[in-house]
Amino acid sequence: QAQLVESGGGLVQPGGSLRLSCAASGLTLDYYAIGWFRQAPGKERERVSCIGGSGGRTNYADSVKGRFTIYRDNAKNTVYLQMNNLQPEDTAVYYCALGAMCVIPETHFGSWGQGTQVTVSL
Repeated sequence: QAQLVESGGGLVQPGGSLRLSCAASGLTLDYYAIGWFRQAPGKERERVSCIGGSGGRTNYADSVKGRFTIYRDNAKNTVYLQMNNLQPEDTAVYYCALGAMCVIPETHFGSWGQGTQVTVSL
């Protein structure tokens, strides 16, 4: 059974950096698109970034372009989200999920992880 586990969240000051990890078991991540999503208190979940399977393209929400980078380490069967210049509005629970491709709707992503909390504050 496929399972995704996020880690790497924490408390960071504005302008700081974090690297989130999405580690998989029960499947080979490289075959799939992996999306990173986030949900802030009182807000709807939004897609942050996605990387296509087998060296597929990456895409980013406008709010994180130029600050976040998504990439794979196939040897570790893990997808990372490097987050730089974090701002208070980036505070949210971050989730990764599995999809056939990045262009599919959020509701078609599955195997959601449990999430990791990112808090950006002084």
